[in-house]
Amino acid sequence: MSKSSGWAQRLVVASGGKGLVGHAGAVLLRQCADRTGLTGALNKVLPRGTGPGWWDRGTVLVCLATTIVLGATSMSDIGLLAHQALVFADPPSESTVRRALAELDDTCLRRIATARAKVRARVWDLLAGRPQGFPWLRVAGKQLTGWVVIDMDATLITAHSDKQGAAATFKKGYGHHPLGAWCANTAESLAMLLRPGNAGSNTVSDHIRVLGDAIDQLPVAYRRKILIRVDGAGATHDLVEHIEQMNRAWRSVRFTVGWTITDTDETAIAQLPETAWDDSLQQDGTAVEKAHVAELTGLNRRLDNWNGKLRLLVRRTGPSARHAKNLTALEKRTGWRYAIVATNITRIAGVRGSHQPQWLDALHRSHAGVEDRVRTNKAMGLRNLPSKDWTVNQGWVLASNIAADLDAWTRLLGLHDQPDLAHAEPDTLRYRILHLPAKLATHARRRVLSIPDTWPWAEAFTLCWQRLSQLPLTT
Repeated sequence: MSKSSGWAQRLVVASGGKGLVGHAGAVLLRQCADRTGLTGALNKVLPRGTGPGWWDRGTVLVCLATTIVLGATSMSDIGLLAHQALVFADPPSESTVRRALAELDDTCLRRIATARAKVRARVWDLLAGRPQGFPWLRVAGKQLTGWVVIDMDATLITAHSDKQGAAATFKKGYGHHPLGAWCANTAESLAMLLRPGNAGSNTVSDHIRVLGDAIDQLPVAYRRKILIRVDGAGATHDLVEHIEQMNRAWRSVRFTVGWTITDTDETAIAQLPETAWDDSLQQDGTAVEKAHVAELTGLNRRLDNWNGKLRLLVRRTGPSARHAKNLTALEKRTGWRYAIVATNITRIAGVRGSHQPQWLDALHRSHAGVEDRVRTNKAMGLRNLPSKDWTVNQGWVLASNIAADLDAWTRLLGLHDQPDLAHAEPDTLRYRILHLPAKLATHARRRVLSIPDTWPWAEAFTLCWQRLSQLPLTT
């Protein structure tokens, strides 16, 4: 018998093992929630009940968010935490989770938002106190010190059954169309608005509401320099005017938005001399000869109807095969595909070259990272809404956002110097850290959770636990 086929000889598989803990990475997530003060803050602002079977609603939300980070896709998956019953005691039931979400009315949601903002301020203080400091964004080799970057984007959630708010989407699907805002510096999910499937991509009121909610989540000390990035769906007159009006003597608000190209824009592009085009920049600051950028501000008559502070930058690239059938007459004639970005940035103090069209183009293109944030949220509960009830699904979206924050905080505070974990995909982190099995034993009046020391990421696991456990408790 060969070695490859003899492994099963005299092997007996049975249940009933004692002291075993599955998905041991849950202890990292719960420790992060508790030490940062999130669990206590949520419990404080949510209604409390009485009786021996009552679960504090903040604890239920944290348990649900923890389960979502571990991979839960429905409320029944809260049973996953039964694997950690030896550590945390029995988890809340599915019916408790459903009731907790159904109780989240507008008043509760506002209180939760306030509590999350306070905890976020504490977390950002902890991040600033790290040796490497707060994670300021780098664009084309230049660091945007002092600037908090908010990326906005909408996504589609397919509904496979009839649910409140589900409707036909602009992509001819059926479901919901939430709009969210993320912090590019930290990968946190700042705000999200659940919307019906037929909600518009460029609905100004929704963008203004979500943007306001996102800024409310920022610690006060970090609201002095804000950069907002939105794709082409956000290039509406009212939204740009709203952002401009947010500028104050003590606050600078800058933006880049996609710009829908019209015949007037193409007329201006056609007037550009070849010498006006410069090589585009990659995110490491090196030039790309196959893509070019030019300033379009002085040639475009559409700007006459705006506030006089807007700049237009045009980018040209070689069209791909999938774009070939949608090219305009100008693009077919010139052999280039064009895209325009609008911005109110003239230059950013302390950032050399920030006035140049190439750098501003790179700044807006790095907005594409929001697609990673959307993908992360979908991997953490947003791929499917679990209920027919709108209020329950709205609560689920909130739990998904809290899960995204827990994931981001655990990485930033415990795994920031582990390159293969700090920016790993959710499924990768689950495989390497969160789904790790362990064994619980009692020794000298202490509970000892042991993980396999042969596991390649065992040291990273224990280091993350030590770092999170050493965070000062909030009062």
